Amino acid sequence: MKSRKAIDGILLSFSFVLLILIGCGGMAVGQSPADDLAIKGYDTVAYFNVGKALKGIESFAFKWHDMTWYFLTKENRDLFAASPEKYAPQYDGYCAWAMTEARKALTDPEEWKIVDGKLYLNCSRAAYEKWSREGYSR
Repeated sequence: MKSRKAIDGILLSFSFVLLILIGCGGMAVGQSPADDLAIKGYDTVAYFNVGKALKGIESFAFKWHDMTWYFLTKENRDLFAASPEKYAPQYDGYCAWAMTEARKALTDPEEWKIVDGKLYLNCSRAAYEKWSREGYSR
């Protein structure tokens, strides 16, 4: 009788561990499926063509550099697909001001500027102003 209870306990524990592993789906701790979304889903081509920070849509998605990029239109997606380096933000999308201090910071896609045909993003309005004031945006 004791051995049956021990076996039941082992099987129950094994089942519990298996359910946890299946539920995690192989994701790393703190990671979610949206972690591969480039610039929070904003259309990087729209910065150049429309002059605004505009959200793209999932219907016009493109995978590049292990990231998923969203676009407003098929045309924007196709432009990016043909020349991603032309449209992708500098510093892999990290804050331009933080990079001047040799550190990485996530960006706010609403804080941006195109300089010499290249897109730069910053993490905040204050960072954008410092970056602009210090002459990095010229």
